[in-house]
Amino acid sequence: MKNFLIGLVIGILLCGLTLLVLVFAIARFAGSYANRPVSVADGSTLVLDLEGDVPERLPADIPIPILQNQTPLSVEQVWDTFRRAAADPRIKGILFEPHGLDIGWGKMEEIHDEIVQFEKSGKPIITYLHSPSAREYYLAAATDKIFISPEDSLDLKGLGVESVFFKQTLDKLGVKADVIHAGKYKDAGDILTQTSMSPETREVLNAILDQYYGDLIATVAQGRKKQPDAVRALLDDGPFLARDAAADGLIDALGYEDQAVAEMQTRLKQTELKKVSSKSYVRAALASAGAGRRIALVVGDGTITQGSGNETADDESFTATGFIKLLKEVENDSSIQGVILRIDSPGGDAVASDEMLHEAKNLSKKKPLVISMSDEAASGGYYVAVTGDPIVAYPNTLTGSIGVIFARFNLHGLYDKIGVNAQLLTRGRYADIDSEYAPLSDDERQKLTTQIDAFYRSFVSRVADGRKKPFDQIEPLAQGRVWLGAQAKQNGLIDQLGGLDRAIEVLKQQAHMSPSERVTLVPYPGQRSVFDLLFRSRMDTSAGVEMRLQRMFGRLPWQVLSKQGFLKVMPYSVSVH
Repeated sequence: MKNFLIGLVIGILLCGLTLLVLVFAIARFAGSYANRPVSVADGSTLVLDLEGDVPERLPADIPIPILQNQTPLSVEQVWDTFRRAAADPRIKGILFEPHGLDIGWGKMEEIHDEIVQFEKSGKPIITYLHSPSAREYYLAAATDKIFISPEDSLDLKGLGVESVFFKQTLDKLGVKADVIHAGKYKDAGDILTQTSMSPETREVLNAILDQYYGDLIATVAQGRKKQPDAVRALLDDGPFLARDAAADGLIDALGYEDQAVAEMQTRLKQTELKKVSSKSYVRAALASAGAGRRIALVVGDGTITQGSGNETADDESFTATGFIKLLKEVENDSSIQGVILRIDSPGGDAVASDEMLHEAKNLSKKKPLVISMSDEAASGGYYVAVTGDPIVAYPNTLTGSIGVIFARFNLHGLYDKIGVNAQLLTRGRYADIDSEYAPLSDDERQKLTTQIDAFYRSFVSRVADGRKKPFDQIEPLAQGRVWLGAQAKQNGLIDQLGGLDRAIEVLKQQAHMSPSERVTLVPYPGQRSVFDLLFRSRMDTSAGVEMRLQRMFGRLPWQVLSKQGFLKVMPYSVSVH
């Protein structure tokens, strides 16, 4: 037995030592690879292949070729790549290859506008599409020439919204969802308590569809030089086989990737294309980053939660603890001369939202600040934005949703079905208000309603203060209603329409900089290293469950809704297919 234990201890120590050596070997290899100089030849063509998500935060830096090629570019990196490529004399054109994109309408507008700006340089941008959806085609429509394989298809058609309701499922399980909300449009809980859309939900979703569809038609019409009515008629015939799309003028050429490459060679008068990948170009840009005023790009994305207090600046979460730490870090950095607060969030925990707003206001007192909204900055995401500083959003950003919701599950019926008995012993009138076994009494419901109304009035007051408008002018725009950026601009909930370029312009005005003055965006949180990935804690179980639910049912805040509490969260997610 003694020998066995000694052998076990030695084995564990050897395994640990081997693992440590392996980690340092990987890190050394990664470091040597990362430090290798990246050269961009004269006459190069930038190959920009976007796939999947284009995250707001910088992805982890994994300087191992096979893994690095799978790492997506962030929104800031895509923006910087287009900006640099337009001015870089070594870059003569872009071969654009978007496929399988999973981004919202705000990011689509950002990338589309970057393509339009790049074309002003006079350099060609040629697109090769692979089984494109509306997302990829929306971007491709702005480019010089579009190729698609002859046997491929273009999934371009009308837009639709599909809502899923679980009340009957919960009834069968014996589960009752108690949902109380302030604002007639604050219908996040309807998926649990209703079997169909409310008139208010239908009204808002129809308005969103109308604007998205109108923007799709206008964008395609402008890019393909067609009349909007002609594009509308074409969309009624979609989806298309590649040959039909070409015959209808939606595609320029039926061909394969090598033929798109040959087209670029012809335009550049080259016998062989000098390709540089987008990842290599980003690395080269980092190595040759120039001077300029340092502007912090502070990113807050995801569902807002309180956090456990263990977050660090590079956690992939939007928690009060981690985000406040980021804001304080920026505040204390004397080299930062302005801040763009970039928000991509449907909201979440009410208290966490208020804590983050408080700290954002503190930062605003120290440094010029501008809010930039991404795909969505709604409910708690909008709450964090009302610092009193200028707000910039895309025309199709989902925002507003100024309202509060309380969610609580009663599992009494489920317990009965599976033979579970619970007994409650209480002291105090409302001691069992959080119970999963006892139903809400009328007094308890009234108590919660009173508190929710107080949270709601506080939310509206915060917005009124931040927007410098009377309460009575903001309250009719609240009611939990989701607005698109263009509507929010008309209603005075935001100040400007645009993306990162516009946010930088506004910040320069706030900071009394010259419009032509050069700036360098400094992303917060910064890029994680390979060591961060190797030693970071494992994702907790609840977050993993939420991710699986999101894949099944969409990006609804399941983890937040499952907790009893007051929420500032957008009623639904919108996905473009």
